[in-house]
Amino acid sequence: MKISSVKNRFLFPIAILLLLVSCREKQTKLAPTSDEVAEKVLPNIIFIFADDWGYTDLGIHGSTFCKTPNLDQMAAEGIDFQNFSVVNPVCSPSRVAVITGQFPARHSVHGHFASVESHVKRNMPDWLNPQAPMLPRMLKEAGYSTAHYGKWHLSNTHVKDGPSPLAYGYDDYGAFNLPSSLHQTQADSTLYKTIEFVKKNKEKPFFVNAWIHATHTPHYPKEKYLKQFSHLNEQQQVYAAVIAEYDARIGELFKTLKDLGIDENTLVVFSSDNGPEITGKAKITEDNSTGPGMGTYYSVGEANGLKGRKRSLFAGGVRIPFLVRWPGKTPMGVVNKTTELAAVDLLPTFLELAQTNLPRDYKSDGMSIVSAILGNEMDRNKPIFWDWRFSSSLPNFWPSAAVQENNWKLLTNSEMGRTELYNLSIDWAEEYDITKENPEKVAELLNKIKEFQKTLPENPPANSFSEMRNNLKP
Repeated sequence: MKISSVKNRFLFPIAILLLLVSCREKQTKLAPTSDEVAEKVLPNIIFIFADDWGYTDLGIHGSTFCKTPNLDQMAAEGIDFQNFSVVNPVCSPSRVAVITGQFPARHSVHGHFASVESHVKRNMPDWLNPQAPMLPRMLKEAGYSTAHYGKWHLSNTHVKDGPSPLAYGYDDYGAFNLPSSLHQTQADSTLYKTIEFVKKNKEKPFFVNAWIHATHTPHYPKEKYLKQFSHLNEQQQVYAAVIAEYDARIGELFKTLKDLGIDENTLVVFSSDNGPEITGKAKITEDNSTGPGMGTYYSVGEANGLKGRKRSLFAGGVRIPFLVRWPGKTPMGVVNKTTELAAVDLLPTFLELAQTNLPRDYKSDGMSIVSAILGNEMDRNKPIFWDWRFSSSLPNFWPSAAVQENNWKLLTNSEMGRTELYNLSIDWAEEYDITKENPEKVAELLNKIKEFQKTLPENPPANSFSEMRNNLKP
């Protein structure tokens, strides 16, 4: 036998072995084994995202008529961050920021998802691009079971052919405000479905978006809670009843975590997508996703004297509750009013907790706030930008763009020729415009807004257009 043949017979099995090892290594990077996931002791993550819940719609924030004993207890057992902002003053773009970790204008999501005709007029896609960077997909690849319950609104029921939440990286979902071809769940089932998912996945790390309906219209107050607030006037009674119901269900969730013995390994975050809705005159309203109910006449949420409400870039529209609880990890009863946090920070934060790196080609507009969650000091090294294309001449609703950096916040509207500057370190409520005293700072921040706007796309991605556009009249 030739020597070369012997060598080949000897080297062939070694080559096969090396190939198998290489494949195994690649497989491990893409999908961790259950043993590897367990060895990391990854924390469970539950993100409760309220809707139109005002900064002061919490007992601990000074509500004059709402009662939130469970959320108050959550704050007592964790951290109450009071300088947290969403990066858009309405629902859909605010939610885009959470699951992409990027400013929503980067995805051409400028306002709420509605009808295809409306999207065309506002130069928006008909749904969030499912190929965009996605928090649930990244966590799923890190070994997490993922679920989305409650409001979706990354498309709308007016759109027939939008993708389901499964296309965004979720293992399970039960939602409303979905494309009309998909099954819509009851608006009040969100936290019950969350509890069911937690029970089924208690043995492995999980991530749940629990995007609750309260306090968006239509309001659906239950008789039990209406009786509890019978001493209030009609408007406050309805609003307080809605708040109390969801606070009670959050309490049930915390009890479940304790009963299952996973409380200390579960991070729970509570926040809202924007400030309180403007109180209107409509007592009854219709919603094509959740059905008829009580209207904006009963939307009497509070914002503690902060200027603006929903649709405003002032604090009343974008500074909202942000409570964090992780027993044994977060310090108890801390009120943090200085650390600047934003909705785009959640993706890098949750990825760090999952002990996995951000994708190589991904650029986050946020930064990990794990250090702050653990009670340490944190200096923000990224500005927070707002791009809002539906401003009005109403008081406190005029800004169309804003930037916050090192607790300086500048709001502007170039078409109106109006700009205001605030130092949040000493003027948390944005009461004193100091543009005249700080011309250099004004020029610096205005330039940063202009540079940011240059990075935004001119048009939405073509893969996020509904076939319904083909039937629109020119």
